[in-house]
Amino acid sequence: MVMLGAFAGAFGLLALSTFTSWPVGAGGGSLQGGSTPVNPVLVAQAGDCLNWTRKDLSDIAKVDCSAQHLFEVTGVADISSSHGPQAPFPDDVQWQEISQEYCARASLEYLGGEFDPFGKYTVGPLNAGSRLWGEGDRAVRCGLQVAGPAGGLLPAYGTARTQDQSDVYDPGVCLGITEARSVGDPVECAKPHTYEIVGVVPLAPGDYPAPEQQEEFLAGECDRIAKEYTGGADLRARDLVVAWDTRAPESWAAGSRLTNCKVGAIPENNLLVAWEGSVRNPDAPPLTTSNPPQTTAVQQDEPTGAPLHSQSNSASGSPTPTSSGPETTASTGTSTTEPTTTR
Repeated sequence: MVMLGAFAGAFGLLALSTFTSWPVGAGGGSLQGGSTPVNPVLVAQAGDCLNWTRKDLSDIAKVDCSAQHLFEVTGVADISSSHGPQAPFPDDVQWQEISQEYCARASLEYLGGEFDPFGKYTVGPLNAGSRLWGEGDRAVRCGLQVAGPAGGLLPAYGTARTQDQSDVYDPGVCLGITEARSVGDPVECAKPHTYEIVGVVPLAPGDYPAPEQQEEFLAGECDRIAKEYTGGADLRARDLVVAWDTRAPESWAAGSRLTNCKVGAIPENNLLVAWEGSVRNPDAPPLTTSNPPQTTAVQQDEPTGAPLHSQSNSASGSPTPTSSGPETTASTGTSTTEPTTTR
């Protein structure tokens, strides 16, 4: 099996981990016209992008990075110096350590030293699996992937080297709700969800704006966008409010300049509340995006380990409303405001 691990790890970045089984003979063609299928993972190099559509990942294939993909290779690491011929196949914790030691640096260098620890990308290794490990294979492909707040993989388009790393979603995307009443992965808006994204706002270039400055700007901008998106609907009548995300200094330093305006239900006892349906103006023209909308996350069979994104890295954590107005959740790194009054 080929294992996938995600770790946003060294150099002060957040630690994230998950492991998913990949069939060794999946996808790809043959080397030099031979008849034996070659797993694309085993020949992938920095700059290659990989994609799959099946839950068991048996159709994994190399694709152009401009097309939809779920993994972008940032480097190949030989870990034989720390895991010799007799070393057992690593467990989840050891794969985390390998990711931190080898893949965090490789991915940081691949991105030119600019990585948003609260952005849309996570870092992790691909390995050849336990069978080839037993045969002495110690090559690990390091790479980047995009994951939803609850750990499902999301499609990426274009190389990460040139993308704004802001953790944003297209207008019209609805984010689900977990059993713990935190933000979930994208779902159809007809299903229970925490937020509906109503717009993407670029923040002005220049020096990092303090959270108070961001909030002052976004309060007016998101109110305008929400009214346009909903056709001026009375959100308060549905116990809904306008909210937004602010950017942390670490994100700003990595070049992240985009943020989301969104609509969510008024919290109850500091917990997110699920609601159903869309607030989009039914008479508005269809939404257009440069890529297919991220309406659902890709799930795999046999997932183990923790979610790709820990709660501390979700775009919107559980709010702590106050009677005086929006509150900034600074501990998440991705600062999130949750207005308690309709704006």
